[in-house]
Amino acid sequence: MPLDDTAPINDRELVLVREIDAPAHVLYRCWTEPELIKQWFAPKPWEVPHAETDLRPGGASLIVMRGPDGTEMPNAGVYLEVIPGKKIVFTDAYTAGWVPTEQPFFTGIVEFHDLGNGRTRYIARARHWTAESKKQHEEMGFHEGWGICADQLAALAKTL
Repeated sequence: MPLDDTAPINDRELVLVREIDAPAHVLYRCWTEPELIKQWFAPKPWEVPHAETDLRPGGASLIVMRGPDGTEMPNAGVYLEVIPGKKIVFTDAYTAGWVPTEQPFFTGIVEFHDLGNGRTRYIARARHWTAESKKQHEEMGFHEGWGICADQLAALAKTL
């Protein structure tokens, strides 16, 4: 995919693009190492008390977000594609063992494009199964929430 091709591919995709002052391999670590995921993945005051990753196609992922009131939101899924330092594709359509979930919501595609000088173009895509799911994700605060998380990701990456 060309570096400047960041427009949504259809009416079911949301896209967040940032240029981050951190190398691509460091951002990749933040997305794949459970102890680092816990530090940035949920917009504060939410937190991530638990994260598991099995970084391979078909490997399970579980990230639990907890709200200020104690409500927990487990996000289980599988990895579809993992290219170290460059790309991660995951979905909630399946859990471990390719068991279909009751109601798939989206597939995430995260890309890390090395711009040189320790900078990375970070592209996060959420591809939804339906236009209604995309609209729901937007109304839940996709741009704001994922934007806050991208800021938290950038801040953490600068410390590594």
